[in-house]
Amino acid sequence: MARRHVLLVTFPAQGHINPSLQFAKRLIDMGIEVTFATSVYARRRMEKTAARDLPKGLSFAAFSDGYDDGFTMSDDPRKYMTEIRSRGAKTLKDTALSAAEQGHEIIASSNDPSWKLQLPGLLMLLSERDLPSFTLPNCSERYSFALTSFKEQLDALDVETKPKVLVNTFDSLEPDALKAIDKYELIGVGPLIPSAFLDGKDPSDTSFGGDLFQKSDDYIEWLNSKPESSVVYVSFGSLLRLPKAQMEEIAKGLLDSSRPFLWVIRANEKANEEKKEEDERLSCMEELEKVGRIVPWCSQLEVLTHSSLGCFVTHCGWNSTLESISCGVPVVAFPHWTDQGTNAKLIEDVWRTGVRVRADEDGVVESSEIRRCIEEAMDGGEKSRELRENAEKWKGLAREAVEENGSSNKNLKAFFDEVGAGF
Repeated sequence: MARRHVLLVTFPAQGHINPSLQFAKRLIDMGIEVTFATSVYARRRMEKTAARDLPKGLSFAAFSDGYDDGFTMSDDPRKYMTEIRSRGAKTLKDTALSAAEQGHEIIASSNDPSWKLQLPGLLMLLSERDLPSFTLPNCSERYSFALTSFKEQLDALDVETKPKVLVNTFDSLEPDALKAIDKYELIGVGPLIPSAFLDGKDPSDTSFGGDLFQKSDDYIEWLNSKPESSVVYVSFGSLLRLPKAQMEEIAKGLLDSSRPFLWVIRANEKANEEKKEEDERLSCMEELEKVGRIVPWCSQLEVLTHSSLGCFVTHCGWNSTLESISCGVPVVAFPHWTDQGTNAKLIEDVWRTGVRVRADEDGVVESSEIRRCIEEAMDGGEKSRELRENAEKWKGLAREAVEENGSSNKNLKAFFDEVGAGF
């Protein structure tokens, strides 16, 4: 039988690249060849910041998305999605044809391993703030492309009969959601997290290997100097930029909590944005730097597994949500858009590992509310103990899922045994 070879196509954003690279590692460990396809810009950034951490045996097929110098927040996301669709398709077609000419039999799959469907599995009533933002009538036009993109994925799946969809979750975390859609077979293969932070089978596997940002190198020493379970970690992912008014409220909330904190605030990389960055400098920066550390980027899993960490203030992106669960960390849920509101609902009311902030009438979360949530997660009271106990429970179940006889490990092997029969 010919050696199995997978072409893994990944949207060029940090939240897609990380789990996809971890998925690639799992496949390589199973003896499967993997070609990793992403944009030219993302590939260049990975070579610059994370070349030594990339999985051995991984080959690349970079494609131009029309933004080889990178996508900025001032660019039109709808135009970008059109460009990446047309340009990327041509490159991937050429890659597949080249493989076919070399004698490889091609089996196509439109499934995206980072795609997630949770809503049908919720056994509770939902308010507007719990729904994915792109399904709401008041969704910003700037983000309306998301609904179109999801519909295209569903339309592609509907061409097949009972298609299999690999999902970055695990069976015990979302048993109802994985069974909720009769016409798809949703298969949990997660958490897709480096082994050193999960099952410990490979202590050298300490990085996803695909960082698009240069991380700081001194925050671990700072964390080492702090007492156990004392630090508040604040990060809103690789894409989200909050208004200055909201950043000021977060800053005041952190100062009022009187707890040490590590806050990720990404630096602008474009030279013409330096003036804007200066204008957005927080008014209380000097006070903040006396109490905590502000870094442009860090290894989130290193932080989440550090003994000094007390809670994680997060935007509730799926990767951050799953990482907090896998590391047993209580959460202050601070969702913004897409699936984040739904994830926050699960965190607070289903898995019960965190508390969710409430915004005021203008959509701003005030400093007093931020402080309240941090205290509820960390003050050692009954609620705080409940959150930590639940977080530890899910941490154990996440590790069980990726063990040799765990659900995710068995699911992945069964999938490729079945697919391999078609080669």
